[in-house]
Amino acid sequence: MTKTEAEKRINELRKAIAYHSDLYYNNDAPVISDYEYDMLYKELSELEAQYPDLDREASPTHRVGGNASEKFKKVRHPVKMGSLSDVFSFEEITAFVEKTKSALAEMGEKTVEFTVEPKIDGLSVGLTYENGSFVLGATRGGGEEGEDVTANLMTVRSIPKSLSSPLSITVRGEVYMPKSEFERLNREKEEAGEKLWANPRNAAAGSLRQLDSAVTAKRGLDIFVFNHQTGELWEDGKVPQTHSETIHRMGELGFSVIDLLAVTEDCGEILWAVQRLGEARDSLPNDIDGAVIKVNSLRQRELLGETTNTPKWAIAYKYPPEEKETKLLDITVQVGRTGVLTPTAELAPVRLAGTSVSRATLHNIDIIRSRDIRIGDTVVVRKAGDIIPEVVRSLPEKRDGTQIPFSFPECCPSCGGHLVFDSAEDGEDIEAGAIRCINAACPAQLERRITHFASKNAMGIDGMGPRTVKLLMEAGLISDVSDLYTLKKEDIASLEGMGELSATNLLSAIEASKSRGGAKLLFALGVRHIGEAASEAIASHFGGIYPLFDATKEELLQVEDVGDVMADTLLSFLALPETRALMDRLRASGVVTEAEKAEISTDLLGKTFVLTGTLTSFTRSEATLLLKAKGAKVAGSVSKKTSYVVAGEAAGSKLDKANELGVPVLTEEQLKEILGI
Repeated sequence: MTKTEAEKRINELRKAIAYHSDLYYNNDAPVISDYEYDMLYKELSELEAQYPDLDREASPTHRVGGNASEKFKKVRHPVKMGSLSDVFSFEEITAFVEKTKSALAEMGEKTVEFTVEPKIDGLSVGLTYENGSFVLGATRGGGEEGEDVTANLMTVRSIPKSLSSPLSITVRGEVYMPKSEFERLNREKEEAGEKLWANPRNAAAGSLRQLDSAVTAKRGLDIFVFNHQTGELWEDGKVPQTHSETIHRMGELGFSVIDLLAVTEDCGEILWAVQRLGEARDSLPNDIDGAVIKVNSLRQRELLGETTNTPKWAIAYKYPPEEKETKLLDITVQVGRTGVLTPTAELAPVRLAGTSVSRATLHNIDIIRSRDIRIGDTVVVRKAGDIIPEVVRSLPEKRDGTQIPFSFPECCPSCGGHLVFDSAEDGEDIEAGAIRCINAACPAQLERRITHFASKNAMGIDGMGPRTVKLLMEAGLISDVSDLYTLKKEDIASLEGMGELSATNLLSAIEASKSRGGAKLLFALGVRHIGEAASEAIASHFGGIYPLFDATKEELLQVEDVGDVMADTLLSFLALPETRALMDRLRASGVVTEAEKAEISTDLLGKTFVLTGTLTSFTRSEATLLLKAKGAKVAGSVSKKTSYVVAGEAAGSKLDKANELGVPVLTEEQLKEILGI
């Protein structure tokens, strides 16, 4: 790799890491697995080490975690809450142990003891006590400064509100959500038709950062304390000599402390403990994503010191993504709310990444054929991004001749209707395109459309999840979304598992949904290609849904980010007689179809902005909305027509392109001046 190629790749990696760090730490919504993120980080670290003159202070490798949110009061940590260097092989663990022993031997240290402990997959916090009373709890944030979440941490039962001795100390722990609580919460979310949590770590982080502590209290969070940060652990001023001694003492004071799996000088015992922990991951009540190896002696830690971000006396071994073999029993086909048929693998149940998996997506017929997946195969499964179960590959060498190639049904499995290959509009090959049922009365589509209509981000009808929708449809009480507003209490109460109270609550939620407004209603209708953001933009531009019936394509294209495909799809939907009839029924039931018409400023009319890097005062989405409110356009790439590029931290190739084209570059502070903030 040439230096020019390295510089280009470094910029790409910094941009990607900044983006994924923001999703993980600040939004609790990752889209890649921890392992994929770790590989990006490792590649960047290695390139920066190879080309030190390309290293930059603003690089993600010089930062810890995320930023303290503006939603919470900021807290300065008494001791920096840093991170650890990650390793991914037993060879790297061995190298760390040998290097550490060698470095300490040169300082006259004859023996070096190490501890091994599980790396809990949660959210790191600091707990501060004054005279034995819990007074402050804060998230790690960027390491130097975090968020004051004391009220929320007060709801975590295993955090002692007072210690067994009147000490003034700060300790560090990892807040996590037990697997059982995670599964319970996701069952409730599924029933309510809400988006499921991706994994226990994101559920824990989202629960701890609630503005209402009563919500946190219902989430069943727990904690392990794993480090003494500052303050005296004994009333008589006794000074601990080892990490294991501090762990034992914190347990005596009332904390739930991390388990030390090994305290040893022997590298073989360290590797054995790490391996045994990895083998036990499935059986643990909480998720772990690695094992931590530390020097036990606190004095030796001081001798070794730290780098800018990480200590030299500890590492974290990260386990690779978990894959398991299982039997593919069958391939069934699900019909989505837009009519797309999706093949699903029915599997012999297997424990994977903390949960039992018996179904996995196969995406489409092209995936099945390219991976040569057959019914009866032994297959390898994993969770993509530790979230969605998927079939990675089949194992042809384990076939016995009974396996059957899969063929798509010739008609819709739900209604028997005609199927079409839906690939013409995007130019895809027919074999790779979606297969769709075009029968508008297809029961499977109706069920999913109604579930979507009632979902949290649409009309927000609490209690109207897939199970309830199915019950109502099977009882003949609803056949489209307008029927929801004609339901009677006695009809709902008579359904299996409902009763008077459930019926009352459901009707209250349905009544409340009437006032959601035209933007939510448009999204709830589930028009293909029209997502939540587009629904908001379109409804606010026209002032509601009814003006859309008279809109032209040219008028729709004037709405920001609405293109030809979206405009054509929406116009086709509005042209259907049943669409107008449905809207009339909804309006007659009292459903609000109007939306507040957007007042667009002309301050920046005609100006095009491109945002790059990480902004600290607001997210890119928030900055985009503020710019659009001033009449500006926000583009995704830099060209000669770009008016300004706003460069945040770890700005990447877009900044280089701006400098190359001579496009003016603004700092975040200059952007705030333009916006009048």
